[in-house]
Amino acid sequence: MSANIAALLYVVSAVLFILALRGLSSPETSRQGNTYGMIGMTIAIVTTLTVLQAQNTLTWTLIVVGLAIGGGIGAVIARRIAMTQMPQLVAAFHSLVGLAAVFVAWSAFLAPEAYGIGAYHAIHGANLIEMGLGVAIGAITFSGSLIAFAKLNGNMSGAPIMLPGRHVINAALALAIVGGIGYIVADPANQTTELFLAITMWMPNSSAMALITNSGSMPSCSVSACRNRRPK
Repeated sequence: MSANIAALLYVVSAVLFILALRGLSSPETSRQGNTYGMIGMTIAIVTTLTVLQAQNTLTWTLIVVGLAIGGGIGAVIARRIAMTQMPQLVAAFHSLVGLAAVFVAWSAFLAPEAYGIGAYHAIHGANLIEMGLGVAIGAITFSGSLIAFAKLNGNMSGAPIMLPGRHVINAALALAIVGGIGYIVADPANQTTELFLAITMWMPNSSAMALITNSGSMPSCSVSACRNRRPK
């Protein structure tokens, strides 16, 4: 498969993902949104595997095993979960999406040659910024989604938890994250595992943003609403 065709297919996948998000915003179009999302993901996975052209049996084994484990667990949970527990399920699954983003960024940082973004201690600046943002967004999503799950599931109070000086803390953390990313981009000698690990560890602290959110303002589904929204 040529690079141009692969790029075109990725664009098609991205458009389908956008349509999926738009469809999922309404109960009436949610099934259509799910269909768009599944088609987009199928195109993206098939394109990636085609471009990969891996000859290593271990690589294909890991891919198949990962898909089987993830798909199997997802199928079992989807069949057993009650409609009234959907908000908690979405929050829990969303945390895994954030964690996956962190792992992808970390793997690219430790093995940049496999991604074609340079060599260890010599990663391209634009890719370092991308990885830094991936870790930031992924880690904040992970920690924030866990807090959202705990609030929706009743494991912690749903009332806002106002931390003293929370705005100052969040601003300081944001500046520290930006500064750390800038530091490793400025000089290849600064591209150390320890610094990237430190940047990763700063992110969960930003979950303070989720602590001040009232669980009542989070997406929820009452019994009557779930019944009314059940596909006919």
